[in-house]
Amino acid sequence: MRQVETAIRDYWNEAAGAFDEEPDHGLRAEPTRAAWRQRLSEWLPAEPSDVLDVGCGTGSLSLLLAEAGHGVTGVDLSPPMVELARAKVAAAGLPGRFLVGDAAAPPTGDARFDVVLARHLVWTLPDPLAALRDWSGRLRAGGMLVLVEGRWAMAGSAAPYVVDVEQLPWNGGVAAGDLVAALRPLVRDLRVEDLSDDADLWGRPVSDERYALVATVR
Repeated sequence: MRQVETAIRDYWNEAAGAFDEEPDHGLRAEPTRAAWRQRLSEWLPAEPSDVLDVGCGTGSLSLLLAEAGHGVTGVDLSPPMVELARAKVAAAGLPGRFLVGDAAAPPTGDARFDVVLARHLVWTLPDPLAALRDWSGRLRAGGMLVLVEGRWAMAGSAAPYVVDVEQLPWNGGVAAGDLVAALRPLVRDLRVEDLSDDADLWGRPVSDERYALVATVR
């Protein structure tokens, strides 16, 4: 599995430079940026909160959170991604802390958060169930997990993005029902929102399963 972890890190290091070219990664188009801003405002508390953005990538969602007044800590395995996230938030004149580290076990010490946010991350993890337990344990009482995930249309048809990717438990994405079943023992309540029919979020129409799971920890 260590070989897979190294391959994943190398992949995202190489992908960092072009990452924001995808409409839902860079959020460069105003309709896409506005769509994510609206969704985040619906999922997160209205009052300023401490948010841990795991697998933050180049920091596009972190920037929206900082713009909304939340305190943001971003963690990503890829140093180039973290550098871009830092630069993006700093260019906007906003505070934010960005750390290089394993998103499944963020290097934030004993810090506690009001929200843990992960987008398109859990399917990439060698042990997603351990990550869900870890994230839940980093939340304050009544804290929230916000997981944006999906089961990608190309699963099983495209070349794997890393060698031995089939070792990943949720290779190709995770269906909402499977993620609900994994998370239910850890949370007090949860809801699932379908995101497949909102083309603005993705910069184009999509036909695969995409959703947000919003849960409150016990």
